[in-house]
Amino acid sequence: MNMHMATVLLLILSAGLASQWLAAQIRLPAIVVLIAVGLLLGPVTGTINLRLPAVELTELIGLGVAIILFEGGMDLKTGEFRRTGPGIRRLTLLAPPVAWLLGGLAAHYVAGLSWPVSWVLGAILVVTGPTVILPLLRQARLNKDTAALLKWEGIVNDPVGVLLAVLTFQYFTLADGGWAQVALGMGSAIAAAAVFGGLGGWATGWLYRRGSMPTHLKAPMLMVLVLVCYWASNRIQHEAGLLSVTLMGLVIGNMQLVERETLRRFQENLTVVLLSVLFIVIPSQLDVAQLAQIDWRVGLFVLVLLLVVRPMSVGLATIAAPVRPQERLLLAWIAPRGIVAAASAGIFGPALVAAGYPDAERLAPIVFLVILVTVLAHGLTLGRLAQRLRLAAKTENGLLIVGASSWSLALAQALRKLDIDVVVADGAYQRLKPIRMDGISVFYGEILSEHAHHTLDIEHLSHLLCATDNDYYNALVCQAEGHEFGHHRTFQLPSHLEAGGGNKQLPLQQRGYSALGPTATFEQLHQWLHSGWTFQTRKLTEAFDYAQLLSSLGTVGEDWQLIGGVSPRGSFWLATSEQNFRPDTGWTLLYFAPTAASRTASSALDEAASDASAASPA
Repeated sequence: MNMHMATVLLLILSAGLASQWLAAQIRLPAIVVLIAVGLLLGPVTGTINLRLPAVELTELIGLGVAIILFEGGMDLKTGEFRRTGPGIRRLTLLAPPVAWLLGGLAAHYVAGLSWPVSWVLGAILVVTGPTVILPLLRQARLNKDTAALLKWEGIVNDPVGVLLAVLTFQYFTLADGGWAQVALGMGSAIAAAAVFGGLGGWATGWLYRRGSMPTHLKAPMLMVLVLVCYWASNRIQHEAGLLSVTLMGLVIGNMQLVERETLRRFQENLTVVLLSVLFIVIPSQLDVAQLAQIDWRVGLFVLVLLLVVRPMSVGLATIAAPVRPQERLLLAWIAPRGIVAAASAGIFGPALVAAGYPDAERLAPIVFLVILVTVLAHGLTLGRLAQRLRLAAKTENGLLIVGASSWSLALAQALRKLDIDVVVADGAYQRLKPIRMDGISVFYGEILSEHAHHTLDIEHLSHLLCATDNDYYNALVCQAEGHEFGHHRTFQLPSHLEAGGGNKQLPLQQRGYSALGPTATFEQLHQWLHSGWTFQTRKLTEAFDYAQLLSSLGTVGEDWQLIGGVSPRGSFWLATSEQNFRPDTGWTLLYFAPTAASRTASSALDEAASDASAASPA
């Protein structure tokens, strides 16, 4: 089927993003769905045919991979390295050469490849793929230290593995090859990365900090500078660009830039689109003849890779390292391959065939089989294994309350009775003391600090409630943390009514959703608390539904206040007037209302006041 290039591009974009959406709905790793769709649109149906020379297609893929690795580098924080540095150093310095050696031996003796092709394949499979591991980490809800180990390994080992493949390829194919050529290539790659990635990244951050670039141009200009860094490094040493852009991302990501998060969000969104495109394009260029080269020896090689090579690499690299046994077990199993392995196979396979190694035709299908098997095996088992090893939260069902107060303490106590996880965060120890003494989990420190980012585990929490007496601080926290919790689950107490309504209030785009009802301000909640209101629960049944509860308690926001509820499955939801909240039969509702005694006393006072008013002379 012949289509115009614009139509082909639209088809690729639509298929890629639709695959991402489908994967999120069925809770599968996106890469699995993307590769399946790519194979369907390419070798199976022949729908996608780019009609581009292999060299040009490879160069375009390289540009996309460069941006992806730069975004991964920006996500690396030096605070994580300081906390888990020994483990990270072992996984990024010792594990790759061990994995390369064992992988090369397995490729030759198990898969039956020639020695040159085996060593190149072993180097390619050193990578563990940040494009795959990062989404898996978000799904698995790992604790921060374990997640940092896997994240650093995936991001740093990608350029290391590619560089190993380049040097191995040069050793076997260049006429004047040898160890001298390998040493020269390694030195050239490190020098290029230091100059273009390290120095170039620092210079870019310095110029941005001085305001030398208009704000609206900073994000797109950074994308262009990343591509220039990649291109210039590759001119000095083939495929050194990936190392350079990773280092550039690490440098810029750890500079004190006001717009760092804005830049990272831009690159992150761009990465999603690029991943969707690349994982459709690369498998679509395979042909049926290549796929037919997968035999039982290749299948056995994949098993050896999973069950022997990876566990031995991690075990040998972490001997006597300060890594917990549970983390060592998890690392020994989890090593999904991603886009860099696929792109590298597309680069080195044809080049090795041209250099006189015909069995290199099997390189691409072998790598794609490794990607599919590892992503499926590791993606489907990471969460459960991490929970069994007590390295991850079992559920994502709880509330982080920012702002310690007497009302926060009462809410936390009520949630604890419902078996809902709750953490209260505040920067004042005196305010946290009564909450901590009551046995409730607390975080002492500024919630927006780097310290909180590295140490506060929120993987088991599903909702955020900013409940300080400062409306603007609440809004700031909601905007900063909305990406982590999801903006639809990020709330703050309603702003003070004195600020006025309509366009005098902060717009929704600059704050979180208003929790509870519009009258439930910080002052009003505490006034109700001191007048005898308490947190109460009621389970809805067919005989007593939500409508009957509403009519029995009176006017919401005056006579009582709905806080939220727990669904029949045990999921906690916070109520808000700005979202549809319709609990049904089986829900347990949590509300804030006067006790029966205080309600009776209040009614008596109202009647006495009414009688006194009637008895007074006109």
